[in-house]
Amino acid sequence: MLAEPYKLSGFPAQSRPFRLMNLEKLQSEAKLRMQKALEHLREGLAGVRTGRANPALLETIKVEAYGTRMDLRDLASINAPESRLLVVQVWDQGNIAAVEKSLRGSELALNPATEGNLIRVPIPSLSEDRRREMIKIVHEKAEAARVSIRQIRREAIEEIDKAEKRKEIPEDDKFRFHEQVQKTTDDISRQVEDIVKIKEKELSEV
Repeated sequence: MLAEPYKLSGFPAQSRPFRLMNLEKLQSEAKLRMQKALEHLREGLAGVRTGRANPALLETIKVEAYGTRMDLRDLASINAPESRLLVVQVWDQGNIAAVEKSLRGSELALNPATEGNLIRVPIPSLSEDRRREMIKIVHEKAEAARVSIRQIRREAIEEIDKAEKRKEIPEDDKFRFHEQVQKTTDDISRQVEDIVKIKEKELSEV
């Protein structure tokens, strides 16, 4: 199960000369795109199972309902009454079978049990092999986020350099915007590492 870099739309082509205002907008767009890559990582890691019950684990499981594929969180409430138990309360009883099927067929190795409109999902402790596999997935997803962030930085720097070569900004402004983009990159990258450390800690808990 290999993670792919988070795909984000590129910078819009510039149809008019660059001014400082354009570069400020570009810098803001780069920051926004990096933040989206970070959020994509957070969502992806929420679905990586640890040995403890966490409602986020099930939230984005896809369920066939109402003629389309929906996130489980849009069809049910998910609670963790115990450290190793999740309880899914499906709002529409007609979706219970589909929800149970999706839970059972997910990559999380779960064994749900239905009681009325409640589905109890025990969260077994991880074997050492499974733990290593989950840590590997965490690293793959983190690397995909890093790749996306580096690509966004590279595109922003290239646009700044082009503006300076076209004599649309002075060299001092070029270096100033370089520093600002790098500062944003470093900040988002630190957040990536912090998220990974937290997830690794969760996975190490027995």
